[in-house]
Amino acid sequence: MRMNTKLNEYIEKLASTHQLSLDAYEYVITHRDEEAAEWLARKARDISQSIYGKSIYVRGLIEFTNICKNDCFYCGIRKDASCSRYRLDQEDILECCAEGYDLGFRTFVLQGGEDAYFNDARLCDIVSKIHTLYPDCAITLSVGERNKESYQRLFDAGASRYLLRHETADRNHYHKLHPSSMSFSHRMRCIQDLRDIGYDVGIGMMVQSPYQTAHHLAEDLKFVETFHPEMCGIGPYITAKDTPFHDQPSGSVELTLYLISILRLIYPPMLIPATTALGTLDPVGREKGVLAGANVVMPNLSPVGVRRKYQLYDNKICVGDESAQCRHCLENRMDRIGYTVVTDRGDIKLWD
Repeated sequence: MRMNTKLNEYIEKLASTHQLSLDAYEYVITHRDEEAAEWLARKARDISQSIYGKSIYVRGLIEFTNICKNDCFYCGIRKDASCSRYRLDQEDILECCAEGYDLGFRTFVLQGGEDAYFNDARLCDIVSKIHTLYPDCAITLSVGERNKESYQRLFDAGASRYLLRHETADRNHYHKLHPSSMSFSHRMRCIQDLRDIGYDVGIGMMVQSPYQTAHHLAEDLKFVETFHPEMCGIGPYITAKDTPFHDQPSGSVELTLYLISILRLIYPPMLIPATTALGTLDPVGREKGVLAGANVVMPNLSPVGVRRKYQLYDNKICVGDESAQCRHCLENRMDRIGYTVVTDRGDIKLWD
């Protein structure tokens, strides 16, 4: 590499030790250049392929409710947003699973706002039925903050993975993105509760969200390094129209790709999705994500009739596609860059 000596030193150290100081992470972020990005991407691909080969895992995403009690300032389905609300019933969700199973999905991701209708009894019943019908599948939940007892009941019902984005690892930044009714400490407590129960835990953050600095991103990387999540979802911040941040610029695809590569070096076996947000800002964003070190894609299994209503941000892609279209489109996209979508639960692999 011909990059500056200090940047070279830090990147080489990260590749060999999988850790850096907070200041070093910030330096790597602020001094990134095209050469460093290309080197990191090549290294990240090599590491990912040494563990997972050229297999890309698919998760069948079911967005089952856009009703939410929270008013997060960046979110298009926040409580005060004027979007059209919907809620799938159990039969709808099970139909999505049946279609997805026939298409080869072996992981179902039930994602929704914090909707009080889906209390423990209702949600556990849904999870239990999916687990009984498809015992060879993994069930992932992404339904926000709940108490530890609730997380335990859902785990006992058959859910084994949980996605709860931390959004930012900086307390002050967190409170600039969320109303006072929400607590950084509680979000972090929930993430630790999930780990203590035994879930495979997915965290994640937005890139270049309002008020975010390079130091904040460095804190995110340090959190990943110390927590070692089974999955980390990272995507560019994208503006949503009916929010307090409606006039804020969206984040950078290039910086997001750079950070994906860094994440792969921090914790090599981690499952990292090439997100829909990348594909929304760049027509080949998901392909670029895989080439930067990602190894998961998440086609949408939600009924077409509700997809336009689950708009966390503006101009989301694939809202008009049938489930089979989403599955086969991503399969073809991955094939064009030399990767293969596999029918597999896609569990994290042990790594020494």
